Amino acid sequence: MSKINLLDFTLPELGEYFASINEQKFRAVQVYRWMHIYGADNFEAMTDIAKTLRAKLNEVAEIRVPILVSENKASDGVVKWALEVDNHNKIETVFIPDNDRGTLCVSSQVGCALECQFCSTGRQGFNRNLTPGEIVGQLWWANKRLGRDPKGEKLITNVVMMGMGEPLANYTSVVAAMKTMLDDNAYNLSKKKLTLSTSGVIPALDRLKDDCPVALAVSLHASNDAVRDVIIPINKKYPIKELLEACRRYLAKSPKDYVTFEYVMLEGVNDKLEHAHELVELARDISCKFNLIPFNPFPNSGFNSSSRNQIVRFQKILQEGGYITTVRKTRGEDIDAACGQLVGKVKDKTKRQEKWNTRSFGVIKQI
Repeated sequence: MSKINLLDFTLPELGEYFASINEQKFRAVQVYRWMHIYGADNFEAMTDIAKTLRAKLNEVAEIRVPILVSENKASDGVVKWALEVDNHNKIETVFIPDNDRGTLCVSSQVGCALECQFCSTGRQGFNRNLTPGEIVGQLWWANKRLGRDPKGEKLITNVVMMGMGEPLANYTSVVAAMKTMLDDNAYNLSKKKLTLSTSGVIPALDRLKDDCPVALAVSLHASNDAVRDVIIPINKKYPIKELLEACRRYLAKSPKDYVTFEYVMLEGVNDKLEHAHELVELARDISCKFNLIPFNPFPNSGFNSSSRNQIVRFQKILQEGGYITTVRKTRGEDIDAACGQLVGKVKDKTKRQEKWNTRSFGVIKQI
């Protein structure tokens, strides 16, 4: 009989589990705090828990965190961890320090099923969704490796569900993990500082606004369906117009009064000035900001990043159209920790990498 991983539970769920084993719910709060605030990975470390309860928990439960495989530090201070979640698969998590904040980029799946053409994660295949404990475990490990003092200042102030995978394609686990990240008895993040990035799984996005509204970033990356259909195939199911309508609905309950539209700049594909003018009109009645992302190269991608001058011209059109528009600073590129570069190691059951290796990517530049 396999043991229950307590890291998979939200606090209410843990309370229900404790009740099911004839223990008082307040004990669940104690154990929850030990796991998430103090980073305990075994019950014997919980010194204010009765020995009898510790013995019972050792028999039926465990605190199973991902296994740390490697740690790489970039010249700009970015740290990337590879974590093993089973015998075949690894995920990657990235910490990005800045002057007044520290951002952790968290993965939600082993690989990704969406096949966005400009993303190395999408090229590697897809194996499975992560459990809530495997998602929260990335934050657990980051605090451990960064030497967080539970009573001191937070080193990780922001979390973005923007690593490997499409968060809304793993809805139940992602929402459970985010609820733990927000819990006062765990990581105590603000909803404004917990961001979910999606390519546009509309039904799940509509659920999220009611279940766990957090800051929203949308991987737009195109100004029309003709381009987006090719570089983000899910657009064929959920086209731009429908996605923007879902964003409007989400804003009614969002902790922030705007949506961030992510836009990777691909030379000759989506970076023409006419595309910038299309974006100005497209988002006219949505409270939003644009974040332009220089494309981060990876082997055999088939794409080049737009020139710095072209990105600036593109930005200027959006700004003149009335939108706050930033250009993301590339961080962690020397350790493949930049946006779109996360790969981990996946046992590719889909054989997708073999398919990618035989494709020609030149056709996309004819759009």
